[in-house]
Amino acid sequence: MQRYFVEEAAIDDRFYIFGEDLRHIVKVMRMKEGGQIICVDPHGKCALCIIEEITDEQAAAEVVQWIEGSSELPVDITIVSGLPKGDKLEWIIQKGTELGACRFIPFTSARSVVKWDAKKAEKKVDRWQKIAKEAAEQSHRTKVPEVLAPQDLKSLLKLCLGYTHKLIAFEEEARQGEASVLSKTLTSMKKGDSLIILFGPEGGLTNQEVSILQEQGFLACGLGPRILRTETAPMYLLSAVSYQLELMR
Repeated sequence: MQRYFVEEAAIDDRFYIFGEDLRHIVKVMRMKEGGQIICVDPHGKCALCIIEEITDEQAAAEVVQWIEGSSELPVDITIVSGLPKGDKLEWIIQKGTELGACRFIPFTSARSVVKWDAKKAEKKVDRWQKIAKEAAEQSHRTKVPEVLAPQDLKSLLKLCLGYTHKLIAFEEEARQGEASVLSKTLTSMKKGDSLIILFGPEGGLTNQEVSILQEQGFLACGLGPRILRTETAPMYLLSAVSYQLELMR
């Protein structure tokens, strides 16, 4: 059943849907009055609804039943990705949303081949946010992940304060067979904890970047014995978190 993240909480058990979601209901799904949808309010509360009215400006959906439970990971995961080439970041956002990430922060690393064009910033971030929203709807999330504009190292460090755990996925650690840091981090995590983990671009992180991050409390970790692509590594991490904190408990 199609899911929509509505902008406002229900008023007298009725949701109102506007803009792109209204267009999707009418033009893409070709739904009529009487059709059923799931609405998710800004607080993550879900409800089975029936569309009662469709006008040119809005659709009104009446709550039939509130849905209990949540599909969210029990911990808050922020993925920091060194700006990769092509559409890899879009893929990371889409698949990372499906796997439960709460936040994505692109990172302009020293070895990022892609150079961030500030003039196109707003349009680009809007596209990334739309990808996250559509993936959250498809995967039945109750929250849409936040996607930030690309950050340099200095601004990134200001955003890292307050996290319970801070990691760097560093391929040099993987080459040396390091396996304990990630394992210890995952086994120590509790419901409500937060983790921020940084992944380098295709060329990896510089030693200087790693050193600066370590000075700010980040721990370098390996992701198993194989060297993973920049777009694959975040999926490995999110899958490991889900296995440890959802399937094993």
